[in-house]
Amino acid sequence: MKTMAYTLDKLPLETLIGPVARATEVLARLDERLARSPVRDGFVERQHFADAAAALWLEGELVHLEDLVLHDAHMDIRTPTHELTRAHAVLRARRQILAHKPDWALGREGFLALTGRGGGAMPAAEQKNRQGQGAGTSVAEADVRDDVEDDLLAEEFAEIDAVLARSSKILSGADVPARTPRSDERPDLIYDLDWNEEERLAEWQAVLAEARELPAVLRAAILLEAWSDIEVLQHGIWLGPLLVAALLRQEGLAAHHLACLHLGAKSIPRERRRARNRSDRLLASLDAIHEAALVGLKEHDRLVMAKSQMERRLKQRRTSSKLADLVEFVLSRPIVSTGMIQEVLKVSKQGALNLIGELGLREMTGRGRFRAWGIML
Repeated sequence: MKTMAYTLDKLPLETLIGPVARATEVLARLDERLARSPVRDGFVERQHFADAAAALWLEGELVHLEDLVLHDAHMDIRTPTHELTRAHAVLRARRQILAHKPDWALGREGFLALTGRGGGAMPAAEQKNRQGQGAGTSVAEADVRDDVEDDLLAEEFAEIDAVLARSSKILSGADVPARTPRSDERPDLIYDLDWNEEERLAEWQAVLAEARELPAVLRAAILLEAWSDIEVLQHGIWLGPLLVAALLRQEGLAAHHLACLHLGAKSIPRERRRARNRSDRLLASLDAIHEAALVGLKEHDRLVMAKSQMERRLKQRRTSSKLADLVEFVLSRPIVSTGMIQEVLKVSKQGALNLIGELGLREMTGRGRFRAWGIML
């Protein structure tokens, strides 16, 4: 167990100021570009998927983007793995954060909801606003409305797992004490009772408050490093970078998107991310923020070019043509399958295949039995 509190003493500001300025400049440039971008919604959705997969990669688990996309659309082609369901939890959390106001995630209600300690429902005003959008509501927005139901289902499964674990102990002849209610009601088989998450969360929040006067990007790097150093949650390592991304959004540096800090950290060698010296770890965190913004700029430019090329095929099309809808849909997903196109555009299987052929999408899987498509660039 940790015995020393995390402190901000003796920060090497002379070493950090250059990387802070560099990361701030690139992050602000990306957000400014997204503010007026015609592909912003598609960019944000694609980044959600990429960051969710990267979060599991950082934990040593491989989740394929195509599997995550199909799982999100409830069209799995195989039984979902534990890693896939965890990646989907990251995806849902990102959508949930972005669906609320910028200060929600680090506020009391959002913090409790994201850490699994209560709440989580979308504000009534936002629910009413989204319901009033009618047919114009996007697939991503519909997914966010389902987050509450998904979370409740996950809680039910967790309770079932706890009952099964207790039953297994009883059947094996082990002495099982009478079940006494605990504050978090978490199964002993999965959670270490000596791991005081409440205390660790409070310690991280203290760092959040103490670093309030520092520049936003430096503050973000400190909070990333503190989350890893304090080891706040036993089974939610991925939540820290999402909370830090929410902070960057709250501070206005990433007002139009949620920074993909897992994706940025993926390009930083593990030796740097886990260095013994805190200064080296802070530099690695700053470089992760910088890399996340650079990757975002490249992906944005790629999507703008792809949209421009696909829209050339829309000329002289009937107003009833669904080709324009397919352009928007394919820009919002790393891959799309025939079934996904059928469900979203309300066309037949052959109609979906015809639209794919007209748009000139690239077949991404190389399979004969199951095929999926994506943009060419």
